[in-house]
Amino acid sequence: MALSTQPYKGARDFYPADKRLQKYMFDIMRKVSESFGYEEYDAPIIESLDLYLAKTGEEIVNEQTYTFTDRGGRQVVIRPEMTPTVSRMVAAKRQELAYPLRWYSIPNLWRYERPQRGRLREHWQLNVDIFGVDNLLAEAEVIQVADGILKAAGATHDMYTIHLNSRKLMDFIFREYLALDGVQAHTVAKLIDRMHKMPPAAFAAEVDAVFTPTQRDEGASDKLIDLLQTKSIARLPEVVRQDSSALELQQLLQVLSNARITNVMFDLTVMRGFDYYTGIVFEIFDENPDNNRSMLGGGRYDGLVGLFGVEPVPTVGFGFGDVTLQNFIEGHKLLPPPRPDTDLYVVLIGNVFTEAQKIVADMREAGVNVAIDISGAKPDKQLKTAVKKAIHYVMFVGEKDLRDEQYEIKNLTTGISERHSAARIVSIVKDYRGDE
Repeated sequence: MALSTQPYKGARDFYPADKRLQKYMFDIMRKVSESFGYEEYDAPIIESLDLYLAKTGEEIVNEQTYTFTDRGGRQVVIRPEMTPTVSRMVAAKRQELAYPLRWYSIPNLWRYERPQRGRLREHWQLNVDIFGVDNLLAEAEVIQVADGILKAAGATHDMYTIHLNSRKLMDFIFREYLALDGVQAHTVAKLIDRMHKMPPAAFAAEVDAVFTPTQRDEGASDKLIDLLQTKSIARLPEVVRQDSSALELQQLLQVLSNARITNVMFDLTVMRGFDYYTGIVFEIFDENPDNNRSMLGGGRYDGLVGLFGVEPVPTVGFGFGDVTLQNFIEGHKLLPPPRPDTDLYVVLIGNVFTEAQKIVADMREAGVNVAIDISGAKPDKQLKTAVKKAIHYVMFVGEKDLRDEQYEIKNLTTGISERHSAARIVSIVKDYRGDE
């Protein structure tokens, strides 16, 4: 039986054109993150299962992880997310690091879930985290980083909306406003986290089932559903509106507005699925009707570093997957013109490979990416190869060209051919590429 040519379900093959797009997205992520002072880190793709059992959440660990027992009898997991790992790393050098600590990474992650638009089993994800800041300026900064990435990709504020909520506010609502016990609060939080994937009637029925008969008689279910439809802090019940967590959210909205980020809305339905969040949480939604979904999310998680037996470190961060960014870029037609990594394709005329080496080496040393056709095919076939590869410039090198030190360069987009020295050809190629 012939072997399948398809990749593993939920994973992708990256042909050169796909890799160029990924590189373009990663370059934006790195450039914007570093412009705010964030430094790149990385870690092993395999972690101890205990790391995720401690705080990630039952659904992730029990249903979505690739776990196995290694040859030493240890229970290990292929990382489904990066937050527990970076917390472990910070805890390992808690006293040596300089705070505020600004780190980012773009790790390869795996989750065993049903592949669908925007969610695959294998993906890469930008993680941006700031450690050591216990006030909302940290939230404001990481949201600015996320906003900056989308703008660097060509987006405008009408293309996406930032949704804000607070776990502290939700805890107050559950405990004080609705009088729920701990088990009820946890169950309702999980329901809210997936409410947009359920029909409204089904969500209402499941919420109703969580409350006691007395709570239902007192209208607790209706109070919760009414609250979840509130899109303004000013419209919250006064007792909720005056809680410190609501006041903190209002202050964050003002800080973001002053930073010229005005596409922000208050949204009580934003919960984030992980158990480690402790404060403000946020998600950014694509406004494209064909892709109206959350693209990235994050928030404050102050307790995770402390799980490793050191003093806790206040932390805020977010994750932004490559799949959702690609869907956003494609959906809003923000893809840059395709441009291969090869700047110049050399077509050899006759047996001049050895003689052409010096001129090609000089071009590479000057910073031009040069590919030589070494197939031995006729020049017209070599030219067709360059066209198929979508390379912008072709240079023809034959015996006469080498003697005269003048070479024909053809722009495959315009079809115009010119003769120049090698140095001039380097300048032409670099000008097209946008080098300064």
